Amino acid sequence: MLPLVLDSLSFGINGKTIIDRVSVEIGAGPRTIILGPNGAGKSVLMRLCHGLLKPTSGSIAWRGAANGRNRQAMVFQRPVMLRRSALANVIYGLELAGVSPRESDLRARDVLDAVGLAGIADRPARVLSGGEQQKLALARAWALGPEVLFLDEPTANLDPGAMRDVETIIGQIRAGGTKIVMTTHNLGQAKRVGDEILFLSQGRLVERTPVDQFFVKPESAEADAFIRGELPWS
Repeated sequence: MLPLVLDSLSFGINGKTIIDRVSVEIGAGPRTIILGPNGAGKSVLMRLCHGLLKPTSGSIAWRGAANGRNRQAMVFQRPVMLRRSALANVIYGLELAGVSPRESDLRARDVLDAVGLAGIADRPARVLSGGEQQKLALARAWALGPEVLFLDEPTANLDPGAMRDVETIIGQIRAGGTKIVMTTHNLGQAKRVGDEILFLSQGRLVERTPVDQFFVKPESAEADAFIRGELPWS
């Protein structure tokens, strides 16, 4: 399905430009981290890539695929839990994707075990802790076997222990061949989880840099100021 090609992609609402003529090709392999100050457009760009928003102008296309949405999934900062058990949350997504009931049950139990939730599979999803809910959201996405997984600040509201658990699960998913595209406000996490940085500033893609280089010698003044915490609007 990859690469994902953005060509002069723009998005605006109520006369305000949020994404400004972004052109980039996102291919398989490297873990891509989208960084930028608050209001830079990170989450909006992620939703455009996933197909939840339509661009105002420009285009976005999965090269070589008739329908990329069949092979992608997204996990949000605050995942929506259905009013059913943890196991049933995963099964529901699989059955919507056309997986048979028997296969859905087997696959759901496998991924819950992989993320450490097998022991609470029958517990109502909405009573789980924030960390457990995020693990469940990852399991629900992972069960679909996505080629690309979009993660929008998946650890923003978690304590350090839960954050480490989520990062471990992301590593497991990536090890299975899934492309990771992720936003985060945590620079330490970007270093741990990412291979390359896409840096946004005021809706523009300012630079694309390998993660090690980005934090040592960024290419743009905006990125340098961001890393130093010197942007007045960060």
